[in-house]
Amino acid sequence: MKFAIVGSGAVGGYYGAKLAQAGHDVTFVARGAHLAAMRARGLAIKSPLGDFAVKARAEDDPSKVPPVDVAVFAVKAYSNRDALPMLKAIVRDQAVALTLQNGVDSVDEVAAAVGPGRVLGGSTYVATALSAPGLIEQTGTHRRIVFGEVSGATSRVSDRVQQISDAFAGADILAEPVSDARVPIWEKFCYLSPFAAFTGAARVPIGPLWTDPAARDMMIAGFREVEALARAGGVALPEHVVDRIVTYVDSIPPETRSSLLIDLQQGKPIEVEALVGAVVRRGGQAGLATPIMAALYAVLKPHANGPP
Repeated sequence: MKFAIVGSGAVGGYYGAKLAQAGHDVTFVARGAHLAAMRARGLAIKSPLGDFAVKARAEDDPSKVPPVDVAVFAVKAYSNRDALPMLKAIVRDQAVALTLQNGVDSVDEVAAAVGPGRVLGGSTYVATALSAPGLIEQTGTHRRIVFGEVSGATSRVSDRVQQISDAFAGADILAEPVSDARVPIWEKFCYLSPFAAFTGAARVPIGPLWTDPAARDMMIAGFREVEALARAGGVALPEHVVDRIVTYVDSIPPETRSSLLIDLQQGKPIEVEALVGAVVRRGGQAGLATPIMAALYAVLKPHANGPP
């Protein structure tokens, strides 16, 4: 298949490299030093699964991207103003866009740019970092993508989702095709939104928060605020979704930091609107109180564009 990777950093670059290694036609969309490095030396992956490098087309001008079957959209959500017009220029003919962005707003934002019938949604579970221009490092072995249609109009995995899933699987990506991607997107959001908000606001990894009884109880209440929003929107989350999240957080290393905290500590813009502000806005629209997430949003919002 032919893929474009719109957002060729830690996540998009990793998956694009896996696809290119497997023989798929991949065009990376990037800019700056990362683009220059990929053009000069290719894209290198350092991983416990094995190091490798790929040479593939890299562009900063979407008009130079050849026709593709799938455009994987993996930019940070705060870059959407610039990135969505690029995605629109790439998703043409019979192409579809698969958004792997954090949060629950991306599907609607991508649909507004390329059309609702061209959008697939997904969540990804991978730990990677752009260590240097042209170099992505993976920690651990997770490389899972759960994705599918987002209309909720079908009870089966669509043909196009299955075809993309087969391509992912052949590239050693742990693909899980689903009939309704809204469920895994919201299930991840129930965990990620409070996790990012609490670790970011406290400026500490999960360990000190999760071992403090008061902070732990407050974070679990935050999970439930997001769960209530999902159910109010008709998303069929698993019955015991918060219990599952608690079990998961019990298992992760205490030094684990959210990507929002990492960006905050590095003085970068943060995905506060996509990860925290979305809860507050949707709560207001649904008439549901989200006091915990609203307080954390107020703390983090001044840092949206980097240090105030």
